[in-house]
Amino acid sequence: MEPTRNSHATLVDLLDRVLDKGLVIHADLIISLAGVPLIGVNLRTALAGMETMIKYGMMQDWDERTRAWESEHRKIKKASVTSGERVFLEMLGAYYYSGGIYTTWRMGRIYLTDKRLILYHPTFEEVLFEMQLENIKGLTLEREEHANGMKRENLCILLEAGTIARLHALDTLRLKEALEQRLLSLGLSWQEIPKLSLIDERAPSFLGNGEEVVCQGRMWHSMTCQAPAAPANQTWKAGQLYLTNRRLCWWYDFEGKIGFDISLEQIAASTLEEKAQGDTLSKKESLDVIYDSERGRRVASFSGDNLESWKITLNRTTLRIERAPTGDVETCPICEKESLITELSGELCRHCGWIAPKPKSQQRLPALQETPSCER
Repeated sequence: MEPTRNSHATLVDLLDRVLDKGLVIHADLIISLAGVPLIGVNLRTALAGMETMIKYGMMQDWDERTRAWESEHRKIKKASVTSGERVFLEMLGAYYYSGGIYTTWRMGRIYLTDKRLILYHPTFEEVLFEMQLENIKGLTLEREEHANGMKRENLCILLEAGTIARLHALDTLRLKEALEQRLLSLGLSWQEIPKLSLIDERAPSFLGNGEEVVCQGRMWHSMTCQAPAAPANQTWKAGQLYLTNRRLCWWYDFEGKIGFDISLEQIAASTLEEKAQGDTLSKKESLDVIYDSERGRRVASFSGDNLESWKITLNRTTLRIERAPTGDVETCPICEKESLITELSGELCRHCGWIAPKPKSQQRLPALQETPSCER
């Protein structure tokens, strides 16, 4: 064998040669220090593509076992689809689970059949999410910022029970279009969910009759915690903040219950302040909600995203309540829901967005700006 050199060879040519012909390395290496051998290394390495390996009788047992497992694995993942069901769409996806003390996206494969929408985890052989198509009452796409800073789209599905399921897929728009096509073919009707009415699965458990979510978001809340034989201290806890047409409340994820709850009439003002959020953490902006209680005026602190938008929304809500006389309400002619007269006289109806016509002689007050993240 005589070595040859090709000056035009590239890295792709090298990889192709290694995978096709293979590479065998036999090396004995001794590492010495001051003439004293310390470490000995004996290398016997073969590197090649699988076809070349099998051709020379290497890794045959491993290859057979792997192929057999994959073949059985592919049969298992179809087990979630019953016989007679036709699969219209299959892709990687995830379902937002919030049924316990934690919330997370559960990964699997999404199957859209002629009867159901399923999320199946093939490795654990478990159906993570399932719904009958006739139970779907509404659809919409929701944009959110992921933990890595990238924005993505989720499919929000309004179910017959009034809850909303959130799904994310490899191609979420394609999943929504395929689902709409299937609903049309079955003669089922649905509505496009208004983004401002989106609520998660836990909200219906504490919403009262006629109560609607106006704004919501993931928030940390500063709570007073009392440990045994220790002084009380302020600790930040994770949860979800809700602004409804009646109150401001915060859901505590760990205990699965409301941890803070005040009526809109109790809110005096909202401000942004720099606060330390731990002994070793630097200061971070937080939302301070000043409210009236039986023990006098108090402050509730929250930390999260879109704090400026929350402040504007809360202050505007407080301003409306102060301007409106008690019992001064009317029914909106569009959505037929009760709203303050001041809202229906030149301002947006909080339910449907309708604006009442105003006389030309009446001057219009400048509206406070709001960011899209906290919609009415």
